[in-house]
Amino acid sequence: MRFVPKKPREGINVSDTHPLVEAGTLMIGLGLLFVFATFVLVFVVEVALYFVSPEAEAEFFEGWAPGDLASLDEDDRRLQETRALVGRIARHWPDSPYEFRLEVDQSEVPNAMAFPGGLVIVTTGLLDRVESENELAFVLGHEIGHFKNRDHLRMLGRGFVFSIFFNVVLASDGSDAFGLTVADLALRGFSREQESEADLVALEMLQAEYGHVDQSWRFFERLIEEERESTWLFVYLSTHPAAEMRIDEIREHAYAEGWPVVGDTTPLSW
Repeated sequence: MRFVPKKPREGINVSDTHPLVEAGTLMIGLGLLFVFATFVLVFVVEVALYFVSPEAEAEFFEGWAPGDLASLDEDDRRLQETRALVGRIARHWPDSPYEFRLEVDQSEVPNAMAFPGGLVIVTTGLLDRVESENELAFVLGHEIGHFKNRDHLRMLGRGFVFSIFFNVVLASDGSDAFGLTVADLALRGFSREQESEADLVALEMLQAEYGHVDQSWRFFERLIEEERESTWLFVYLSTHPAAEMRIDEIREHAYAEGWPVVGDTTPLSW
């Protein structure tokens, strides 16, 4: 039998799928792979950080602050009095490994944040909206509660991973050594359980400081009263969700402990 060679059919090495479809499929696949790898890395880093002692964390981040922090002047009354209030509230965690530091960021968006090393940042937007020292004390106690429960390490892990993303993937030097800036609050989002536990720490501190827990949920009530379309409300709720549920939990815990929910409140000087 004699072999008769044949010419290959045209287009044998060309896919029947349109090149744009193939390119899109490849990009989507790589994107999903990158997202999966990022989540895995975030999880691994967060777990590893829980094995770092609070003392080591406090020492490593001593004196550190976000690079984009626009702090108030040292002689500003709001800064001085809020720092003093943090010191008073923190006394009710006597075995704390942190020496808490407080800075006030000049931002109209009301928020409060816990950063590694014992740094608490509140914004001028929050200080302009709180109605009493008691109300502010609860907000500060809530952030200290995140330190007590070590929730803030979740933010540290995310900041580290996203710093790698900006440095390696986007060929950027980032904005800070760990990718942790005030803008990173959008990346936070503590779990419902973490927020509830931090609220209970704050409630206990408020009771210890004032002998009652009046005004502990007032800020959340005002959040609900504000228009939902409000920009500042949207940003605050993105990191401190479920105001209605938190009010109910705070009240239930106060009643269960037998703590007075009505008492004298201390006005602010500004």
